[in-house]
Amino acid sequence: MPSALPIADPAPADGLIVPSADAGGVPFGVYVHVPFCRVRCGYCDFNTYTASELRGVRRDDYAGHAVQEIRFAASVLDRSGVPRRPVSTVFFGGGTPTMLPADDLVMILRAIDDTWGILPGAEVTTEANPDSVDAESLATLRRGGFSRVSFGMQSAVPHVLTTLDRTHDPERVPLVVDAARAEGLDVSLDLIYSTPGESLDDWRRSLDAAIAYGPDHLSAYALIVEDGTAMGRAVAKGLLPAPDDDLAADMYEEADARLGAAGYSWYEVSNWARGAEHASRHNLSYWKGHDWWGVGPGAHSAVAGTRWWNVKHPAAYAARVLGGESPAAGRETLDDETRYVERVLLAARVRGELATAELRPEARGRVAGLIARGLVDGRAALSGRLDLTLRGRLLADAVVRELLD
Repeated sequence: MPSALPIADPAPADGLIVPSADAGGVPFGVYVHVPFCRVRCGYCDFNTYTASELRGVRRDDYAGHAVQEIRFAASVLDRSGVPRRPVSTVFFGGGTPTMLPADDLVMILRAIDDTWGILPGAEVTTEANPDSVDAESLATLRRGGFSRVSFGMQSAVPHVLTTLDRTHDPERVPLVVDAARAEGLDVSLDLIYSTPGESLDDWRRSLDAAIAYGPDHLSAYALIVEDGTAMGRAVAKGLLPAPDDDLAADMYEEADARLGAAGYSWYEVSNWARGAEHASRHNLSYWKGHDWWGVGPGAHSAVAGTRWWNVKHPAAYAARVLGGESPAAGRETLDDETRYVERVLLAARVRGELATAELRPEARGRVAGLIARGLVDGRAALSGRLDLTLRGRLLADAVVRELLD
């Protein structure tokens, strides 16, 4: 969740929305943003806070503030005429959600269940750093209703972790993976590639280690050096080399080859799973345009054709929710053009998700050219789907631009 919020219409204090015609017609999920970290990683521009940055609010009070927003959310949807739907996915992200005690996370989850009801078999995920959980906390999460944990491994190579300002010991990763598995939790590992100073051999080492740990799911994201971050300043001053696009492409191809050989299939440009049942259902809900309520400072929501985002700082957020006001900082109503653009932009990244029939006539006319250039799978197109090839995934943004021009 980037720290900079969009500029849009002001959000009313009562939070009420005007639902679109299809209000209530799609699955509903909940995202909970826990904005706390032990240290700030140099590459990160997410809305996160260390202990010294909280100013006027205590981390120990956060769970209660989140529960307050959940209760407010139910009231908003009821008063706006949006039908109540049970929750199909819940995702705790951050920050580092497991900086909170496991009991606090379970308390928030229980409030979601009490408010909307969580469907049987729902996917309930928390992100975690390898050094922020142990066997006891994982057991508490599992007993409390969590089904999945996503560990921020990032790399298995110490000098790469140092460049990223990651503080965990890479040797702890297999220990927490085993502990999570012992509790019956599905496990995902997040990796970052193209870190300044990372070689292709470094990346192979990280991939091989991650595969050896046997997770159900892996994500691999190319590092983006954001302006305003410590890493961004270091690159601008020449203290760190900028990521190399050609090397990043080689690393992506290496990831796809090694993960494919190990039994993982790509289902989204940056995500691989050991079978469709292990794909991240919550993240797929974003790419498919489902509804979700985002709880917490800076969290984004999209419900019934309206999108909004909360105030960023935990103290400002606490003041709003404790005062019975919407914590939203701004909002926008999605028109048909925006919905179409976002549908193509997001669904094109997902294997088997975008039907060619959904494209406008001029875009359908460009599919043959994309096939000829090796960017779109011809066999899938004949069956009515727009699936990216490996080359197409490397050039996904260019493919989407061509479809939308």
